[in-house]
Amino acid sequence: MKILVVGGSRGTGAAVVRTLAADGHLVTAFARSASSAGLGEHGVVAFDGDVMDADDLGKAMIGQDAVVVTLGISDNPLKVQYLRRASTPLDIRSAGTRRVVEAMQSAGLRRLVVQTVYGLGEGRRHLDLKWKLIFGLLLRPQIRDSAVQEQVVRESGLDWTLVRPVALTDEETTAPAHVDAQDERLGLQVARAQVARVFADVVDEPTSVGKTLSVSS
Repeated sequence: MKILVVGGSRGTGAAVVRTLAADGHLVTAFARSASSAGLGEHGVVAFDGDVMDADDLGKAMIGQDAVVVTLGISDNPLKVQYLRRASTPLDIRSAGTRRVVEAMQSAGLRRLVVQTVYGLGEGRRHLDLKWKLIFGLLLRPQIRDSAVQEQVVRESGLDWTLVRPVALTDEETTAPAHVDAQDERLGLQVARAQVARVFADVVDEPTSVGKTLSVSS
């Protein structure tokens, strides 16, 4: 498949790009700094673009079969929460995903897989007190925006899947993650490599369409 990964230059996005490329997919990594992320050695096409720019997205959509979205804010959560300062807009998840949906609709693309976060909706009741406090006191802007992002995806009319990982780590592991469609989870940490494997497994799996998948380890 030809797959566009929006937000594919670092973090989970970069892990998804590498995993998809290793599986033999033709991958385009879309990000403001995609060309400097060092992904070319994996046979990946780097596309420097702004997710808020319709022209950039429109060009990146040409010839693709599916789109993966891994947008987020990499800034210190304390600065984001209490100073409202970040290098990307605080609503980048929802606003950026909305632009992706619009570009896909214009291009006639159907398959969309989007990363959000565990603990939204019914999943919140499965969080322990520590993580409820972190969500409320430290990550409130990101959580609020992720909830809007999910609504955008569900109302898109596309063939969507939502992927909700628990807290992400950079652990190197080949152990499979626990994937659940009923908001159940194991631990409260999961490696980005494990989440990337889930994305690679579901992107061309029709049975995952319309599902919200919790990912833990």
